[in-house]
Amino acid sequence: MTKKILFVASEAAPFVVTGGLGDVIGALPAAIMNKSDMDVRVVLPFYRDISENHMSEIEYVCYTYVSLGWRNQYSGIFRTKYKNVTFYFIDNEYYFKRDGCYGHFDDGERFAFFCKSVLEILPLIDFFPDIIHAHDWQSALVPIYLRTLFGDSENYRRIRTAFTIHNIEYQGKYDLSILGDVFSLSDYHGGIVEWNGCINLMKGAIEVCDKLLTVSPTYASEIFSPFYSHGLSPIIEKNSGKLGGILNGIDYETYNPKTDMSVFRQFDETTFENGKRENKLLLQHMFGLTQNADIPLIAVISRLVNHKGMDILAEAADRIISGGAQLAVLGTGDYNYEDFFYNLARRHPGMAYTELKFNPDTARKMYAASDIFLMPSKSEPCGLAQMIASRYGSVPIVRATGGLYDSIHDCSLGRGNGFTFSGYGSGDIIDAVNRAKTLYYDKENWRALVKEVMKTDFSWDKSAGHYINTYNSM
Repeated sequence: MTKKILFVASEAAPFVVTGGLGDVIGALPAAIMNKSDMDVRVVLPFYRDISENHMSEIEYVCYTYVSLGWRNQYSGIFRTKYKNVTFYFIDNEYYFKRDGCYGHFDDGERFAFFCKSVLEILPLIDFFPDIIHAHDWQSALVPIYLRTLFGDSENYRRIRTAFTIHNIEYQGKYDLSILGDVFSLSDYHGGIVEWNGCINLMKGAIEVCDKLLTVSPTYASEIFSPFYSHGLSPIIEKNSGKLGGILNGIDYETYNPKTDMSVFRQFDETTFENGKRENKLLLQHMFGLTQNADIPLIAVISRLVNHKGMDILAEAADRIISGGAQLAVLGTGDYNYEDFFYNLARRHPGMAYTELKFNPDTARKMYAASDIFLMPSKSEPCGLAQMIASRYGSVPIVRATGGLYDSIHDCSLGRGNGFTFSGYGSGDIIDAVNRAKTLYYDKENWRALVKEVMKTDFSWDKSAGHYINTYNSM
């Protein structure tokens, strides 16, 4: 009998993407369906920000009304297909017809409405899944509502739930005073979501889900530590028996230097030498950097915040550049880091470039043109950028944490696909960059390393197999 899986998430490529979560939800369901006979579907909020390219393909299905506290709100249901996966969208103009997916004063209420709607629409779409797989705090109320508000119904009682933590730092914390008014939970159920004197939606989902997952095996072990868990290590320890980690992948159709129209010159594993050289010279021209194919070009594409390692990169940046490497930075974040990297480019004309925004087209050009891709993260649940960089032949230098540890192995220790460092200081970055530069000037061995990096399999195929086994075990 075909197993039915429903993914619940707050974003998914290609409809609306703000980060790695969107890439995962856009690719993983199709990978699972390609590798099994499972019927995997996805439900998302119907945001204003959904790409105009897809709006014409989305059709209206029906509507219902959903109660939440004292409210009784319209909930429209829309759907489309992408890569043979059915995507449903929950429509409510008050909650979702706004600019941006997140960061609104009433995000708790918005996503509570979304989660309640997900469960309410199941009979209307004639799809009662065997497993609901919820992702991050925005979807955490689905397993909570399933256990508390819908548990008396036979159709709902048999549904199992998986919950994936993509980043434990963001937990969905709210004042206990709005437990009933906003979240429709009684005091009797308050203990499920209460933690350290407030509502914690992620904590509640961890407690009630049947299977708890993270996006890499190492991150699954790291979140037992208070250093990584952001206050939830006792809850992780309590629920350790149902915890596992599965490394993310990337969509090889989306990220393909042979077909990517964003890059200056397409290339593959057999043509990367000339392809990357041309991309590099053209990007250097575009960025106003010294045009010289022999200068190592290091790319950083990241949020400019502490946990991405920007503090130690800021300490190391001038020395990296004075050591003979170009540094190109793309991203936004905390003002102090934006200011630092802006002025870094002014201090080192021709050798440093900073663009303080996230531009996907520019990011693709940087992946294709750079020789080295630097990710000095303090913590990294999985990380996709190091995988994308590898696909485009940019050799990763990463700090050995979370999914970076699981995906990149130091070639200094034998056969590997990048360079790693485990300490957390500017000297650790400098040492790793110097090791990479030494090999870079050994052209024959560098060529072999780039080929090895590009051959590393970061497709969803292997990860999809692990998810299929997990669902079957449930």
